[in-house]
Amino acid sequence: MPRPANPEVRSRLLSVGRAVVHESGFNGAGVQDITAAAGVPKGSFYNYFDSKESFAAEIIEDYWQSIERRHGPILYDARVKPLVRIERFFRGLSQDHREHDFTLGCLIGNLSLELASGSEETRVKLADVLGRWEKALAACLREAQERSELDGKTDPDQLAEILIEAYEGAIMRGKVEQNGNALERFETMVLPRLIS
Repeated sequence: MPRPANPEVRSRLLSVGRAVVHESGFNGAGVQDITAAAGVPKGSFYNYFDSKESFAAEIIEDYWQSIERRHGPILYDARVKPLVRIERFFRGLSQDHREHDFTLGCLIGNLSLELASGSEETRVKLADVLGRWEKALAACLREAQERSELDGKTDPDQLAEILIEAYEGAIMRGKVEQNGNALERFETMVLPRLIS
C-alpha cells in the first residue's frame, strides 16, 4: 500500500523548486535538481505532481500568491489614492528585483518565454495569473476614474494590460543588463505618462 502524500514535502518541493526554476530556468532545472534542493528522493516528485509541466503551473500560482500576499494589499488600501497605490505596487515589485541584483527576472515573464508555446497547461496558468494581475490594476484605475484622477475616456482594462506589458519588458531588460535602469525608467517616465 503506497504511503500517503506528505503536505510538508509538497510545500517544500514548491518553495524550493520554485527558487531552483527561477534561478536556472525551467529547461535548466531538472527534476533531480529540484528534488535534491528540497532534500527528497527523485522518485517522490511524481507522488505530488503529474508532470514537470504541472509542477510549473503550480509554481506560477505559488509565485503569484506570494506577490499578492506581500504587495497585493497596497492595491486595496482605500486610504491611499488609487494611482498612488499603483505606483507603490510597482515600486514594491521593483524592490524584489533589486534584492536579487536584477538577475532573476520575473518568473511569470521567464516561464512565458520558455513554456507558453510548449505547454498548454502552463500557458493557461500564465494567462490566468496575468488576468488576475490585470483585474487588480484595472480596479484601481476605475476607482481613479470615479475620483476624476484619471481620464474617463481611458479603458482601464487595456491600460492595465499595457502597464503589465511595459513592466515585464523593463524587468526583462533589467535581467539582461543586470541593473535597475529599465525599472527606474518605467517608474519615473513610463508609468507617470500612462496613468496621468
